[in-house]
Amino acid sequence: MNPDSTPPNSITELPTPEPNPNQQVRLKSQGGKLLLLLPAEAEGETGSVPWSELWEQLKHRLASGERFWQPRTPVHLLTRDRLLDARQFQEIADALAEVELHLKRVYTSRRQTALAAVTAGYSVEQHTPVAHLNQSPAEPGKPLEEPLYVEGTVRSGVEIRHGGTVIVIGDVNPGGSVVAEGDILVWGRLRGMAHAGSQGNATGRIYTLHMQPTQLRIADKVARPPETPPDQYLPEVAYIGNDGIRIALASDFSRLLANGPR
Repeated sequence: MNPDSTPPNSITELPTPEPNPNQQVRLKSQGGKLLLLLPAEAEGETGSVPWSELWEQLKHRLASGERFWQPRTPVHLLTRDRLLDARQFQEIADALAEVELHLKRVYTSRRQTALAAVTAGYSVEQHTPVAHLNQSPAEPGKPLEEPLYVEGTVRSGVEIRHGGTVIVIGDVNPGGSVVAEGDILVWGRLRGMAHAGSQGNATGRIYTLHMQPTQLRIADKVARPPETPPDQYLPEVAYIGNDGIRIALASDFSRLLANGPR
């Protein structure tokens, strides 16, 4: 018998395939931030990783002995194009809390996921996550993203960032903030911070039914509300005039546009 031949009853062990890093839940430190990265909705020919598998991966990562964070470290969740709902955000937050971490901000390219994160009370950025975290400069003249609609109150501690116009059907509470590369429309009371034209667009505007912000910003201009509030709040528009940020009644704004900035 050939000594190099395999006996007929022997079992040949096949090598264990290496896990695809693009289909794995990952925790890593980058730029002073602790990032939790979920795989994209679909990767290559193998399709999407189901939520049940992601959930098991997350629990395994958090339970492993390779911990490189301090207690109470904030976590930035990068969901990419994965669709998550409020229940799944709560499950992630609970799992992080068990190891003394807390979910702070969500980055996503999916509108539904952004809305679910805001509804669950987390700061959110509907943006390309890697570009933001690496502080890549914005391309001049690039088109804005489609408007982001948020239904409900933007509570204290919640920040919304979007690469286009943000429309809030509700209030922005003190301590809440909205940052948009386009315009900001608040169909309610604006009592937090609003920053329109965040990448330098001086034509950005802020519209609201009730203008009582802690701070207004358009492009690189900053304004604060007057110390004495008005007797009556009416729909108003904030824009950049010749001497900085100006606020006009919405009913007068079209006439001001026709006559040029003042």
